[in-house]
Amino acid sequence: MFHYFDSAATTPVCPEAAQAALEAMTRGWGNPSSVYEFGRQAAQALTLWRADVAGALGCAPGELFFTSCGTESDNWAIRSALALNRRVGRHIVTTAIEHAAVLEPCRALEREGYEVTYLQPDRQGNIAPGQVEEAIRPDTALVTMMLVNNELGTVLPVREAAQAIRRTGSPALLHCDAVQGFLKLPFTPKELGVDLLSVSGHKIRAPKGIGALYVRQGLKLPPLILGGGQEGGLRSGTEATGQIAAFAAAARLGAERREETFQKLTALRAQAEERLVREVPGLKVLTQGGAPHILPVTLPGYKSEVVVRWLSDRGVYLSSGSACHKGKPSHVFAALKLPKAELDGVLRISFSPDNTQEDLDALVEGLTAARRELFSTLS
Repeated sequence: MFHYFDSAATTPVCPEAAQAALEAMTRGWGNPSSVYEFGRQAAQALTLWRADVAGALGCAPGELFFTSCGTESDNWAIRSALALNRRVGRHIVTTAIEHAAVLEPCRALEREGYEVTYLQPDRQGNIAPGQVEEAIRPDTALVTMMLVNNELGTVLPVREAAQAIRRTGSPALLHCDAVQGFLKLPFTPKELGVDLLSVSGHKIRAPKGIGALYVRQGLKLPPLILGGGQEGGLRSGTEATGQIAAFAAAARLGAERREETFQKLTALRAQAEERLVREVPGLKVLTQGGAPHILPVTLPGYKSEVVVRWLSDRGVYLSSGSACHKGKPSHVFAALKLPKAELDGVLRISFSPDNTQEDLDALVEGLTAARRELFSTLS
């Protein structure tokens, strides 16, 4: 028995998604590119699955292209947008608190001669809309900004960034990493005003190994992978039908329960925040964020890695930041310029609709005990 508070890192595969994958792998396992009946059946199923994910995202099926994960979608979007806008210039605008799937490609591009402006957050982890407009230059080819920060839960001004691009007359393309926002917040790519948008399956109870990239209709991206012409000729390779079927099932279910999920996550976060601040001496909430499923806190004077392992031994699972950091200091929390004691003690608590009152009790009791029992070693 364990109590899981790391849904921002990954989620369990829901039964509906697992069943859909099983059926695709054991009954409808034909190659969608094959011309005989078994292949045509797989192609028809693929069309339906694409429509399901597109419907949950709020875009046309022809604007949705399957990838292996959110990281691939981010890399594809960034590289292809710059190739498409190569005559505009070699300047990129992003934020200092993006996921590594955006920051690492940007750093690689800097080594190739691009110039990147990293917008800095305030102490609450917010990016002001005016920062985007101030950063846009005549040679800005791309603005890339996440919708929900995966460690803070702050909602970034993506819609306002789109408005700033239009207001300045810039030809810059706008990409959004919406991995943490998909089916957590109400939005569509059109409402945000983006050209490109990335999502991932394993954050919404689909398996790992499947994601998607929204490409605005009329935007002619260069292909990511050349070959047999799958995914509209943009990403060749036989489609991963099992993962896609599961992604579609999870997206369908998530869309049906979106409002219910939002209400439950909002209530869970509020209850957890109230109890933790009241019952765990010294614990501080770092930001109110805006996403309903992420609560960043700190235990000043305690090493977060030690607290995470101590809680893990007692069956309470949370993190000290993005799983991609693998124990390294978080660039997101560092960007807040917190005092060292607070920075050392940061913890990310992220919720699922499956979390129960028993889970919440275990979380509060675990952090209370950690503060009490680890104090003599870490004070």
